Amino acid sequence: MSASTPTDRVALHWDGQRVHIEYQWQRSADTGAPLLVFLHEGLGSVAMWRDFPATLCATLGCRGLVYSRPGYGRSTPRPPDVHWGPDFMHRQAAELLPALLQALGVDPVRERMSLLGHSDGGSIALLFAAMFPAQLRACIVLAPHIVVEELSLHSIAQTRQAYLHTDLRQKLARYHDDPDSAFWGWNDIWLHPDFRTWRIDQALASIRCPVLAIQGLGDSYGTLEQVRGIARVVPQCQVVELPDCGHAAHKDQSQRVTTLIRDFLQRQTWTNRIPPHLVGLQDFRHTGFQLP
Repeated sequence: MSASTPTDRVALHWDGQRVHIEYQWQRSADTGAPLLVFLHEGLGSVAMWRDFPATLCATLGCRGLVYSRPGYGRSTPRPPDVHWGPDFMHRQAAELLPALLQALGVDPVRERMSLLGHSDGGSIALLFAAMFPAQLRACIVLAPHIVVEELSLHSIAQTRQAYLHTDLRQKLARYHDDPDSAFWGWNDIWLHPDFRTWRIDQALASIRCPVLAIQGLGDSYGTLEQVRGIARVVPQCQVVELPDCGHAAHKDQSQRVTTLIRDFLQRQTWTNRIPPHLVGLQDFRHTGFQLP
């Protein structure tokens, strides 16, 4: 993480408690530019994005907002006795992200907001786009999950063994104040029997913004069905399948992904003026979308 882009924390009430959310602005001084919000993966944080948000925002000429979800990075850790339910990504989209935006004074429509999510963060981005279809200019997802696959569960089970028997915990401690909070919150729910039936594909039909879905052909956490499934219910979804690429396309093929995102957004209207009937819209209520 660059020293020129420090992180801060904001307090808000969520899940019946007061939590502090770590966040970082990119190019915050460029107040007239559109906003891109970054949503990290299941073991990610602000710091684990490294220089990708800064580089991408500079290329796009936009502002960026990067944050760590509760339990990750420098955000409030997950209490040891709190276990996430199968709806944890729905709740992040329906409750936590809107609360964070309001706490930071972000009006998604006025600031021409788009989302970029990786893995679990991609799923959360898709759910937000479905729940609040008037809020976004575009949605970009890297290796998102829309259904649970045996491949994913096998790799997550292997990661569990690595956490118990290798130096993975020490490595994660560089990026999380409480690595056990980050790891077990994610790993326990993904491997819980109740999570096997989790799926969000049909719920995405209400998405109205353009979607870019990128999947690496060498991803050990998901197959091409994850992005092709989005395109079947979201006709304005562009799917890109990258050879020689694993689960983290923004790290494995950073320049290629940056170019893909730049070209995708240049074809959209995210830099255009806001439609008059949407000016001032900051209502995060949604209709017809129920948590599972």
